[in-house]
Parts: sequence; structure tokens; C-alpha cells
Amino acid sequence: MAIHWLRNKFNAEVITVTVDVGQDDDFEEIERRAYVTGASKHVYVDAKSEFANGPVAMAIMANALYEDKYPLGTALARPLIAEKVIEVARREGCDAVAHGSTSKGNDQVRFNETLMALAPDLVIIEPAKIWGMDRASEIDYAKKHGIPIPSIHSRFSIDDNLWSRSIEGREIDDPLAEVPEDAFKWTVSPESVREPLILDIEFREGLPVAINGEKMDLVGIITTLNRVVGAHGFGRVDHVENRVVGFKSREVYEAPAALTLIEAHRDLEKLVYTPLEYRFKRVVDQTWTDLVYQGLWHEPLREELESLVRAMNRWVSGKVRVKVLGGLAILGRESPYASYSKELVDYVGGWYPSEEEARGFIKMHTMHSLTAFRARRKVVTP
Repeated sequence: MAIHWLRNKFNAEVITVTVDVGQDDDFEEIERRAYVTGASKHVYVDAKSEFANGPVAMAIMANALYEDKYPLGTALARPLIAEKVIEVARREGCDAVAHGSTSKGNDQVRFNETLMALAPDLVIIEPAKIWGMDRASEIDYAKKHGIPIPSIHSRFSIDDNLWSRSIEGREIDDPLAEVPEDAFKWTVSPESVREPLILDIEFREGLPVAINGEKMDLVGIITTLNRVVGAHGFGRVDHVENRVVGFKSREVYEAPAALTLIEAHRDLEKLVYTPLEYRFKRVVDQTWTDLVYQGLWHEPLREELESLVRAMNRWVSGKVRVKVLGGLAILGRESPYASYSKELVDYVGGWYPSEEEARGFIKMHTMHSLTAFRARRKVVTP
């Protein structure tokens, strides 16, 4: 639709670009539709591996869940998509780049930020803002001009990639309304699952490398977990999200692999890190996640935080065992770098401090707090 509009509005030659980050699309059909609606050339870019081993890998190491819920699927993909579009634009000698974001979504920030950072000389054209159409009007425009559109767009708006599947639609804009079961594709209803799934997920330096002993690349691990974990009823997110653009929205996602890997990774971190490392890492993770969600991919702090995240993940190697049965439970974990000692924790035959050592520790540990408590309540120290 935008192709048709751009040709009519600007008399422009339009080169279309599809960046494959793992979305479930018919790419041949997309190319056909591009030419039908007036594109002079169509370019397909396979970026699945780059997406997985770049932004997604960092999201795993940073336990990236925006507001403790959303695994950043769309937010992670947008800067990479924009980068690939810029590469095509440079190669083809283009003087402008157009994208379909509306003025109400977060993606306008994510796309434009990358375009402004890496290609400030290119004009950014945003048809959906200029023409002032909402989604219903866009569908009407397409029908009027004979532009083919997927029938699913009449009910749910779907954006998916390797890492997540987002679901939008008028019938779920009400935060109290239950999401219809047919909106979901990657996950079955948790109530329908009867048999548990047990998985051993092996990590090396913060990244998953094997499932139940079978080595896979990251794309394979994500694809496998989306399939098998989703089939056991885990991976749905339904929450009210604070958007960048100034209002709350009800957001529904499917992300079986993302939620499984982040939960397992975070559990392994607890086994390895000291208390100070673990608590500090949570602050780092949240800050990185917020930057990505807010479309600030080229904020220098993001890269600085990533250097720290990589350094801390040097020790996050080992195995986490999970059970999936409608939800996710951690059954156990092990690591060669575990700062856990069975001898220390054993209440039967393990190490015990002496009474004198324990009393001394308690006294020193509580001294700051009790000194302040007594001073503020005029308590006389015996």
C-alpha cells in the first residue's frame, strides 16, 4: 500500500526491502505483492543469524525483560532492520528511506533513531503519518486500489520474529477482556497440557549451547524451544505496558524460548555470582533493557553496559534443568564456577561458626542499624 502511495505522491522509484529476522512470512508472496503494487526492485535480506547472535544474544546475557515481562522481541529487531535497509539504500543510490510506522507506536522512534544515527543524509518518509490513516483506513485504501493484504490483518495485527510474537487488535485493547484462544499460534492453552517436558539447557559464557546434550547454534536453540516449550503451554505474556510515546497499552506476546532462556540464565547467575555482583547486575540489566525498549540503540551507554555484561557472563557456564507443564519450574542447576558450597550449607555435618563467632558477627552486622534505632528513640545502651 505504501508503495502505491509513494509512487503517486512523489513520483518515486520504490525499491522494497524485506529483512528476515525469523518472522513467519511467505517471502515469495511478499516479493510478488511488492511488484504488483509498483516496486521497481525487491531485496530480500536473511538476517536471522545476525539477529540471534547479536541483539538476541545480548538480551539473554542481560536478562532483558522490559517491566519484568516483555522480552523485547520487536524492540531488538528494529535497529538491525533499519541498518540493513540503509545498506540497501547506499548500494542502490537512494536519497530517501520510507517505513510504515504510525505516530502512536514505539517503532517510529526505533527506526528513526537508527536512520538518523547511521544515515543522517537520507530523507525519512513516513507515509502512515502523512496520509493520516488508521489501520481501518489503510485496509480501505488497499481494497480501493486492489492492493492484496493478508486477511489476518482484518482481526489481529501480528509482528513476529525469532524471539517473540506480538499480538494486537481492537478486541484485546480492553485490559479486562480475555484474549481469544485463536490469537495464539506458538503456544497451546496451559490447561490442555497433561505431560511435563524436562529440559537440560547448557550455557557457555552466558549463552545457551545445547538442549538435552544436543549441541545447536543459537537460531536452532531458539527455534526448538519456541516449538517444544510452546507445545507445553508456556510462553504467553499479557500485561499493561508503559510505551515510549506517553501512554499505557495492553500488550500480548508469545515468547516461549525467550522466557525459558532468560529464566534459566538468571537462575544460573544466582549460582555463580556473589551477592554484590548479582544485585548490581540487575541494575545493569534493567538499564540496558530500558534503553533498547525506548529506541536509544545508539546511546553510548548501551555499548558501555554491554562490555560489562559480557565480562560478567564469562562465569555463567553450566547447566539448568527445567520442567515445563503449563508454566516453568527450575528443577536444578550446576556450574564449574558455582559459589555455592554444600559443606557450608549442610546443617547436619557441615561447617558451623562457634557461638562466639556467631555472636560477634550478629553484633557487628547490626551495629549501624541498632545505633541509629537507639539514638532516634532515646534508648539507653546497657
